[in-house]
Amino acid sequence: MNLILMGLPGAGKGTQAERIIAEYNIPHISTGDMFRAAMANETALGLKAKSYMDNGDLVPDEVTNGIVKERLAESDTDKGFLLDGFPRTLDQAQALDAMMKDLGKEIDAVIEINVPEEILVDRLAGRYMCRDCGATYHKVFNPTKVEGTCDRCGGHDFYQREDDKPETVKNRLAVNVKSSEPILAYYKEKGLLQSIDGNREIDAVFADVKNIIE
Repeated sequence: MNLILMGLPGAGKGTQAERIIAEYNIPHISTGDMFRAAMANETALGLKAKSYMDNGDLVPDEVTNGIVKERLAESDTDKGFLLDGFPRTLDQAQALDAMMKDLGKEIDAVIEINVPEEILVDRLAGRYMCRDCGATYHKVFNPTKVEGTCDRCGGHDFYQREDDKPETVKNRLAVNVKSSEPILAYYKEKGLLQSIDGNREIDAVFADVKNIIE
């Protein structure tokens, strides 16, 4: 059971990933974790990736692909894996096909958690912080008990970080939509893409995930 999990920021991908790995006992393979492990273990590709990152450069595809292939060849993936954060480009998706062929494996499903962009803006742009003590709140999911007063310190001065502001969030989502569209189209054409309505309760979304897997 080899799965790819996709979804825009704020769609609830992390929550569903946790449920999948707990339920099916397969490793959750994220690009961030792979890079950190490769660099910590000082593998040849890990050191190469570190040299690019230390210079503030993007890690080229051939290095990223190599790190992914090394990770997918490890024995804990024999019963399956959940790939998260890769592929990010069409070239990477095609490279993944070649890797899987070399490893004698195949992708069974690409699960996309789909949430309308306007809902994601509300989710992502709802966060605000207390300027006095740094406590974090959300206008929908975690508001202050008394409007305009911090639960922790009683302060009344709140602010939003730049990356939580609606315009910044909209731009971030637009970039993500543009980069994910060709990958989703690629997997749809291969008959692997399964889209789930992510704008529901967590349990309802996971029930659909289980239906796809099983």
